[in-house]
Order: sequence, then C-alpha cells, then structure tokens
Amino acid sequence: MGPMVSMPDLSNLSPQPHVVIVGGGFGGLAVARHLHRTGAQITIVDRRNFHLFQPLLYQVATGGLSPANISVPLRALFRGKENVEVLLGLVNDINVAERSITLESGKRIGYDFLVVAAGASHNYFGHPEWEAFAPGLKSLEDALEIRSKVLAIFEQAELETEPRKQRDLMRFVVIGGGPTGVELAGAFGEIAHQTLKDNFRHINPADAEILLLEAGPSIISTYEPDLVQKARDALHRLGVTVRERTMVKEVNEGQVIVESDGDREVIKSSCVVWAAGVQASPLGKVLAQQTGAPLDRAGRIQVSPDLTVPNHPEVFVIGDLAHREQHGGLVPGVAPAAMQMGEYVASVIKARIHPESAPIEPFVFHDKGAMATVGRAFAVVQTRRWKFSGFAAWVTWLWVHIFYLTQFTNRVLVVIQWGWNYLTRNRSARIITGYSAAEGKPL
Repeated sequence: MGPMVSMPDLSNLSPQPHVVIVGGGFGGLAVARHLHRTGAQITIVDRRNFHLFQPLLYQVATGGLSPANISVPLRALFRGKENVEVLLGLVNDINVAERSITLESGKRIGYDFLVVAAGASHNYFGHPEWEAFAPGLKSLEDALEIRSKVLAIFEQAELETEPRKQRDLMRFVVIGGGPTGVELAGAFGEIAHQTLKDNFRHINPADAEILLLEAGPSIISTYEPDLVQKARDALHRLGVTVRERTMVKEVNEGQVIVESDGDREVIKSSCVVWAAGVQASPLGKVLAQQTGAPLDRAGRIQVSPDLTVPNHPEVFVIGDLAHREQHGGLVPGVAPAAMQMGEYVASVIKARIHPESAPIEPFVFHDKGAMATVGRAFAVVQTRRWKFSGFAAWVTWLWVHIFYLTQFTNRVLVVIQWGWNYLTRNRSARIITGYSAAEGKPL
C-alpha cells in the first residue's frame, strides 16, 4: 500500500459543500449514492435523462432486451433525496479557477468539489469518417440503429432473387475481438441460426456469414489461452468466423478493406459494427487545457493516487476518463472499476468535509475477474482463483449482471425476458425502427 493521501487545506469550505457530478453512469451514481447522507448538496449533470446499463447494450442491439430493460430515469433513482438534483444538459466548459462548469445552454454552475465521470466514445484511430459506415455501440441510439439494420438486412435478403447479392447482404462484420465484439458476434450468430429459424420463406438465415476481425494475435486477449480457445469454439458453433491478425485498413460504404499476412482483401458487407476501441470524452482535453494535467493517447487524464487532477484536490476524474496505473497496468475502463472509483471518491470527499475522519489511502482497484458470454447458454469466466466456461459460466454471468442492474423492476423484467428467450429461443424485441422499406435504408 502506498503512502496516505495528503489532506488539502479546505478551511474555507461551506457548511453544505456543493458536489457537482458530470455523468450519470456507474461512477457518477456511485459517488452520489455514497454521498447523499453527508449533508452535501449534490448536482448530477448528464446529457441523457437516464442511467444506462452499458454491459447489456449488445442485448438491445440484437433484439434480446428492450431499451427500458437496461435504463432507468436518473430522477427516479434520487426521488425523495432532497439534497440531490439532476440536470439534463451537456457540459462544454470547465473553469477550475472560478470553480464552475458551463452547460451548452449557457447555464453556469459553481462547485466546491467536481467529479468528472463523462465516460468515453468510439475510437476510430484517426479515421472518424469510418463511423458513418461502421457504427459503434455506446448508446441506446447506437443499439437501436444496429438492431434495425441487422433485422432489415434479412428482410432485404428475403426480397432479393440473385444469390450473390443475397450472400453479400447477409455478411456481417464485427471489428474488434474484445468482450463487446465477441458478445456481439455471438449474438448475431444466435439470431441467424436460432432466433430467425423458419421465419422466412425464401432465405435461410443460417446462411448468413458472420466475421469477427481482430488486429491482434488473439480475441479477448486478457483471458487464459484455454478460455480463449473455448470462446473460439463456441463462436464457430454459432457460424462465426474468427479472423485474428487481421488489420482493418479502410471502411467504406458496403465494404471493409483488411490486411492479413501482408495481403489486402476487400470484404463486402451490408452491416459493419465497430467494437475496436474507445476514446475518452472531450472534457478530458478541456481539463488538460485548464490544469496542465497530462493526457494519454486515448485522451484520458492521468490522475493522482486519490483520483484528483494534479494540483487540484477539488477536481476528481473517474471511470473511462481516468488514467490510473496499478501493478504495471492501466485500471480497466469497465463498470466495476468505475463503481469502485466512485465509492472511493465519495470517501475522500467525506474525509475532506469531516477532517476528523481516518486518513485516506490511495485508490486501489480490486479486480474481481472478467466474463464474456458467447450466444445462448455459454460464457467464459476468469477470476484470480477460478476459470471456467460453459453453462455454469453463463449462469454466473446472468446473475452478476442482474445483481448490478439498477432498479429492482429492471431486474424482474430482465429475468422474465431472459427466461422466455432461453425457453423459446426467441428474441421478442425484434422491432425495426427508423427504416424506410421504400428506399431500403435508414430514415
């Protein structure tokens, strides 16, 4: 354990300090929930009016769950907590000298403590123009767009009479072999081989070709090799072709150009999904300009051991926006890390509001393991003590995700939905929205 975190001079702190939290994700919620009984005034600012359970976004994108199953209004979460207010707005400026933030509407909000938990967006590695042809999966809007596109492709293929065009239509490409990419590709395979079976008269959805492209030597590379191989085998059973050491060089309308072993290849596809990386919120750059704090290549702020911006003990950065190294590696941008950071920041703020509290140690992320699901009834789980796969891992994955769902009603709805999907092999949220049948493309 490192040295204790030094306590800054906050003698001029007001009796009811104002804590402003930018972002209502896992980290921001954890701060608010662990602070609301301290007497502090808490303001949560988010560009959406709901908290989103991002680990299950791919289930919405593939028709397994409805948007309401994985989201809950922020105001509902803090109903009855009079010292917590929620504001719908986009933060476009932070003034650390004046201790204030400015919303896009022009409204300024002062703070005693600021927690920036603004998350991340897609990282196209210097090619932002690819986003138009290969959407990522970070928001409900992304998930609904992908869901509509996938389902509409099968509808278009049903109308197509030329076999070659049918094959090109039903070729799906997922770029990025991390957990999100693996789960998406597996879900696409499940849709093609199980969910849509016997739904069409002129096509066989199982003829769909699903490609999972990974630039590195291995998918889900942080897992043990035997678990990786089991994931590959499970994907293969779902009709997914895994192509590792395959670098994407260009993404255009209806095609992806890749390079493997020095050879270039053009892959035609009507549906390309990006799951290859993330880029920190633009607020990281704003903070860096204001404070001189260093940024890493993904735009994350390199924070102090107590998760504050260097030389600014009143400003905290957590979640995907924070660069914090531990044991020679980076604390991962996953929900458990964000929640632990949020709880830790709440404890630091409590200690600074009440200086008689026990000294605060530096933040340490306690990694409880990782898990990824591959289609129906199969997952891989890896912790420090155990590693296992198959149905037992899938059940573990189910209950962990249900436990972390925010509202009890959401948990009940998800259990019912998953139970029904498991028994019937059906995905009931197969609704196509924002699509023009006349033009054969999104509205």
